[in-house]
Amino acid sequence: MTEAPAIGLSRTLGTDVSCRFSPRLERARRQLQGSGVQQWASEFSVQLRDLTTKYSGSLLLQKKLKDVESIIKIVELDGDGLVKDYSDEIERMLGSKMKSVKRLAESAEDADLYHEFNASLQFDYYNSMLINTVDEDGNNVELGGEFPLEENEHFNNLPVNTQQSNIQIPTNVYNKDPNILNAIYNSEALNDVFIRNFQKDPTLTWQYFGSSTGFFRLYPGIKWTPDSNGVAAFDCRNRNWYIQAATSPKDIVIMVDISGSMKGLKITIAKHTINTILDTLGENDFVNVIAYTDYVRYVEPCFKGTLVQADLDNREHFKVLVEELHVKGEAKIKNAMKESFKILNEARANGQGSMCNQAIMLITDGAMEDFESIFEEFNWPERRVRVFTYLIGREMTFAQNTKWIACNNKGYYTHISTLADVQENVMEYLHVLSRPMVINHEHDIIWTEAYMDTVLPNTNELFTTKAQSLLLMTSVAMPVFSKKKETLSHGILLGVVGSDVPLMEVMKLAPRYVLGPHGYAFLLTNNGYILAHPDLRPLYKDGKKLKPKPNYNSVDLSEVEWEDTDEMLRTAMVRGETGSMSLSIRASVDKGKRPLYLVNEYFYTNIDDTPFSFGMVLTKGHGKLMFIGNVSVEEGLHDLTSPDLSIAAEWIYCETDIDPAHRKFSQLQAVVRYLLGKEPDLECDELLLQHTLFDAVVTAPLEAYWNALLLGDRVEPGVETAFLGTRAGVMRILRYAGLETRVAKRFLTPSDKDNLFTIDHFPLWYRLAVENTPGRFYYYTVIDKGVKYVIATTAVTVSSEGKTAVAGAVGVQMSLDLLEKRFWAIAKQPNDTDCSNIEGVCPLSCESADLNCFLVDNNGFIVLSKERNEVGRFFGEMDGSVMASLIRMGMFQKVSLFDYQAMCKNSHHHTSSARPLLSPFYVLMALMRWFFSNVLMFLLDFNLCGLWHSDYFVDAKAGYHTTHKQRKVEAMLPCDTAYPGFMYDSSVRETNSLIKCGRCQKMFVVQQIPDSNLVLVVTQADCDCSRQYGPMLLEPKEIKYIL
Repeated sequence: MTEAPAIGLSRTLGTDVSCRFSPRLERARRQLQGSGVQQWASEFSVQLRDLTTKYSGSLLLQKKLKDVESIIKIVELDGDGLVKDYSDEIERMLGSKMKSVKRLAESAEDADLYHEFNASLQFDYYNSMLINTVDEDGNNVELGGEFPLEENEHFNNLPVNTQQSNIQIPTNVYNKDPNILNAIYNSEALNDVFIRNFQKDPTLTWQYFGSSTGFFRLYPGIKWTPDSNGVAAFDCRNRNWYIQAATSPKDIVIMVDISGSMKGLKITIAKHTINTILDTLGENDFVNVIAYTDYVRYVEPCFKGTLVQADLDNREHFKVLVEELHVKGEAKIKNAMKESFKILNEARANGQGSMCNQAIMLITDGAMEDFESIFEEFNWPERRVRVFTYLIGREMTFAQNTKWIACNNKGYYTHISTLADVQENVMEYLHVLSRPMVINHEHDIIWTEAYMDTVLPNTNELFTTKAQSLLLMTSVAMPVFSKKKETLSHGILLGVVGSDVPLMEVMKLAPRYVLGPHGYAFLLTNNGYILAHPDLRPLYKDGKKLKPKPNYNSVDLSEVEWEDTDEMLRTAMVRGETGSMSLSIRASVDKGKRPLYLVNEYFYTNIDDTPFSFGMVLTKGHGKLMFIGNVSVEEGLHDLTSPDLSIAAEWIYCETDIDPAHRKFSQLQAVVRYLLGKEPDLECDELLLQHTLFDAVVTAPLEAYWNALLLGDRVEPGVETAFLGTRAGVMRILRYAGLETRVAKRFLTPSDKDNLFTIDHFPLWYRLAVENTPGRFYYYTVIDKGVKYVIATTAVTVSSEGKTAVAGAVGVQMSLDLLEKRFWAIAKQPNDTDCSNIEGVCPLSCESADLNCFLVDNNGFIVLSKERNEVGRFFGEMDGSVMASLIRMGMFQKVSLFDYQAMCKNSHHHTSSARPLLSPFYVLMALMRWFFSNVLMFLLDFNLCGLWHSDYFVDAKAGYHTTHKQRKVEAMLPCDTAYPGFMYDSSVRETNSLIKCGRCQKMFVVQQIPDSNLVLVVTQADCDCSRQYGPMLLEPKEIKYIL
């Protein structure tokens, strides 16, 4: 292929091929170049500009903003001050939740203190599985009864009873056991506290008490739905909030006997026991698993001699490896026990691990050796390491030895003979570890990592309609101890009280309008895991179903803020520091298709009395500038109630969730009633209301303008909707076409979340407009469930005292038919063209079979083509030869992007995604990620073929083969992927060239469409280069880390 050097200052690229190609080809090339492609582009530019400015009213809106410049003020946002204000608000909110939980704990302890155990107690309670259930005779079943339920918007529209809590009991727990009945009777005292808490803090959601006996009291009461087998498998004692509150952080080494005597059911029970122990661990715990026969074997050799954080990734990784264990040989426990003590002692000596509880879990069918010398060497007399023993199988021959080990090392012995015994027996170790806390009465409040509530109904439905990351929640929990003097020294844990805190409610405290179109707020745990972040994607699609990713709540900050290659931001936030920093980042919008270069300014601080840090991002430039104007309430209200105006339904203009009487109001209704003085008790954001009223007044003339066009002029068929939006979330919409004739029927309807102001993003058209030159329209194609249409959008600005701020975006939505009609009418030579000296087809036309003509946007996506099925697709997929040439010639630049939350089809080999915090592998992985996101980006940009043919990538859609037949294998697994995006260099206005493809030479001309983000690509149709140049795909490729 040949290509030309740049010519002149205008960055016009051309090719002089007269010395290399035949005169006939040269005449043909000149005919194509000089046939008026530039004229076509110029004419189409004028028509596009006239069309979009006329029907959007952009010039009128810009003029109105110019008129008010003398009465507005532009301010630069103070990120340091804002992050402090918002973190203080979050601190107050979370503090309120902690006070509610403390009141529950105090009430539960007092109720137990004054209650005497009654072995013959008869007590009826509302069992959530049985309420409102009748028998064959129409009578209420036992422990059922009438339990009024009413749908409540505050509780996700679930039927609830806000006057009463009720009880859930797992199927494997006897619901009339005297211990259960006495504990339920005691917990009745919590009902009044639940209600008072909710009255004091109406933003509270679910409150609950999880009893150590196994029952779960939930407020408000609900009808509990069993699983498909009719079983209530939910056991509150397995939930993370219960386990974390019931015990302190811990270091655990699990030792499992895999000698020949463990064959059959024994090894199955042992594996289930290991998995159950792993399920009791959380991200504040550390763990390793050792299997032993006559030698010691780490189930994960990479973790030899160390402890790893017990986060979800590592726990699931251990489970996979444990499933592969096979029995053989003779059991020699001494070496394994020594190895376990060495791991724990070294962790303590080096200040690693949890720096709290330490324990060894011994799982075996018998212990024949003498261990006294080992304990004398490593654990006595301090007994810092507790040893818990699990005797597997029905044989009791070695029970005494196994019990002796536990009792002489401050542990607990259990005998597990069936799979059904595992759950209850494993949970006993938590009670032992909690005793020091109970005896010392250490009421530590804990906060969990982010999680989704899969127990309650309608969860999946919610996740399809709301921002995924903001439908997660965290729980605040606190242990409940027995204060009875006679049992105080025993350290009896009664259970755990807690409350759920939806993260959406927390993040609403950082208003969307302040953060701006590309700004955002996020929360981080002290382990570096994301609690809330707009780029957190906890779900993936498996066929038609939405499923949670296996590691959705252990996504590290470095996996979304991957430009922070030195992890300076992550380190500072994990340490709870306050500060700020700036990063140049590669972002993307439109589902990752459109890359953007932004400069983000990060502001961060800790949230006192919690393990969380709060971060906030403002985009340098327009993101940090806001204008403030002022109008009277009367004038603003007049325009605010206009029928074409709406405000962001998910934003908080006025807090309608505090008083139940206000929950029936939409945000617009609440604002209007507050401004009219009808609801003076509403808590409203005064600054946002000021912005909203001002925007309503300034944009009001556009309503009249649009309506005048609609009524007084024949609207061109295909012009369907005019729209505008402002930073305050104000939107105006006018439908030029009726619903029955509109192509884009879903555009700007409530279900069209991508194009509306939501709790976690500005509309796509707004975000694209603000990154484009104000006044110049940005055109792109939308494919919505098979329906294709075009959007044109531009930013409008306001200036004052040398500063310019983006006031909003305005645009028009059109059908493809309209653009096609306009373009094909222009893109052809007149019939009276002089063709006397022209060889070949003349006059030329884009509609002829000899030429392929495309309108391509600045990211390489086709806006217009003769083939409608090509519209919206990447141009390189349709013509890899021309796209490769344009990249080599500098007209398009490749941007390497990365996704560290991807899901790939499973492959036949295992790759460890575990994150050992106490080994060098995490550091090595971070270094390799840095390599892929920086050095490799350069290499791939330099050598285009590298991305599509590199040996370091495998297709994310690779097939799957496995030998693990016993365990259900997930079709998709978490992975890291790299994918390309492309950006047009607007300084290159035109280019042309010839591509040698075997026996033919393909000619093409590319011309910029002035005043737009589009280019016109005209290619020779009869030269097929697909053998020499394959299609250029945007499919993500999985990154394989070679250690």
